[in-house]
Amino acid sequence: MSTEDPPPDAPPEGPPQPRRRGFRTGRLEAFSDGVFAIAITLLVLDIGVSATAGQDLGAAIRGLWPSYLAYVASFSTIGAAWLGHNAITEYLDRADPAFVRLNLLLLLIVSFLPFPTRLVADYIHTGNAERVAVTFYGIVLVLATTMLLVLWRYAVRAKLVRPDLGDEEIELLTQRLTPGLGGYAVLIVTGLFVPVVAVIGFLGVALYYIIPFRRLSASFLPRRGRRKQHRR
Repeated sequence: MSTEDPPPDAPPEGPPQPRRRGFRTGRLEAFSDGVFAIAITLLVLDIGVSATAGQDLGAAIRGLWPSYLAYVASFSTIGAAWLGHNAITEYLDRADPAFVRLNLLLLLIVSFLPFPTRLVADYIHTGNAERVAVTFYGIVLVLATTMLLVLWRYAVRAKLVRPDLGDEEIELLTQRLTPGLGGYAVLIVTGLFVPVVAVIGFLGVALYYIIPFRRLSASFLPRRGRRKQHRR
């Protein structure tokens, strides 16, 4: 009588299960966060005073206000783009080769932003050069915000988002990421006449995407309603 174990059952025959295709998003998120962080860091490196500013350092610091304005506007724009990118990756289930390449294109524009920022800081109040610098700056901002929306729309169309997401959540994020192209166009035209006002407008657009106005109003209005009821 044999004491050997019986051979294991053979796996059931049949067509192989389709392998799920796609990339994990962990490395994409880490790489993207690094590029966003470096781009923001490069902005501040362009702010500095000359070696001879010690004679009147206060005036030299005050004279850098165009650099401060350009820095805050670009910092806010990159911050808004990072918040939008973070929301997209939170909703992602996986990525595909096309999504990865679109993401690289977005990072290309974001990492380029310190250059037009420096142009705005250097050429404000220098005749026609300031108009060229602000116009070029506005175009780069439009490209960055538009590319973010393209990235999200592709993810939705390619069905890369999590399957448990509802249509309402997808539509809400689409609205949040949709850039105000009309507002940007008005600001770019404004930059041809009043460049400083255009840069302030670009900052306002970025702050609109960063500050959760809807949540603030939702938390403020009920309090006002309760106060009115209490007074009655």
